[in-house]
Amino acid sequence: MNRDRSVRWLLLTIGCSLLVFSLYILHRELSRYRLTDILASLSAISDRQLYYAFGLTCIGYLIISSYDLIAFHNFNYQLKAKRILLTSFVTYAVSNTTGFTLLIGGGIRYRFYSWWQVPPKLIVKITAFGNITFWLGLLTLCGTVLTFAPQSLLELFKIEIAIFRYLGIAASLLVGIYLYCCWRRQRIRLKGKAIFFPKLKISLWQIAVFTADWALAAAVLYCLLPNYLNKSYPEFFHQYLLAMAAAIVSNVPGGIGVFETIVILSLPSSIATPDILSSLLVYRTIRFLLPLSTAAIVAGIFEWRRRLEKIQK
Repeated sequence: MNRDRSVRWLLLTIGCSLLVFSLYILHRELSRYRLTDILASLSAISDRQLYYAFGLTCIGYLIISSYDLIAFHNFNYQLKAKRILLTSFVTYAVSNTTGFTLLIGGGIRYRFYSWWQVPPKLIVKITAFGNITFWLGLLTLCGTVLTFAPQSLLELFKIEIAIFRYLGIAASLLVGIYLYCCWRRQRIRLKGKAIFFPKLKISLWQIAVFTADWALAAAVLYCLLPNYLNKSYPEFFHQYLLAMAAAIVSNVPGGIGVFETIVILSLPSSIATPDILSSLLVYRTIRFLLPLSTAAIVAGIFEWRRRLEKIQK
């Protein structure tokens, strides 16, 4: 009990520290500019950039909506694909913006899937499976980047490259152990029940889908940024991964402030801060707010049809 309380306080302290630090950096960077500078930067984003960002977002949410498809396949339960994709889209469109993925994601899944007679125990398993997909993918990406390409992070953190590699190897080792357990179909006991690891093929699909999802998310912001010297998507993806990891650790809903701070600090100083902030604002709108608005409409229609069906019965 005391250990759990200490961990919660530690995570809260880290999150609050990151948020305060981020607000300080954002204030320092933006205090040199006027609102008109940001508005001018917004108007400089071309229609072509917006079309690319919107298209990549649509593809990205189609991919992220397939998380539950893999889960249903893993648990060998049949449900129409369009219902799974619809529920997954609403789940991640809301939880990606508001945070609290486990709580909100579980609630939305239960609301949708229970209407289609999916057993509650299976809904819990699918929710847990989605979270495993997230952490498995994140550890894989972080392990790969920190082990094989930590150079892009050295300018931001004045830390020995060996430390990055050690962290990367540790993350990769955890993933390797998990995949080995999947290959051997190991099981663990939780509250007296045996839980088997997924098949190796399923876990590899989890990693592939997560990687594609984050690669597309990074591409959305990348295509909105202004051109700068030696602009490289692979290097930017490493910086994006770091910013998202910091946002997750902070526990701030949507990583607001923390994500933006890391992006601003990691990009070359030759780019004016209003230009970066404008790209981030558009990124937030296209990647999060538009899907959230669409999900709200979809959820409203679902509730209306659900009530209508109840009345007809």
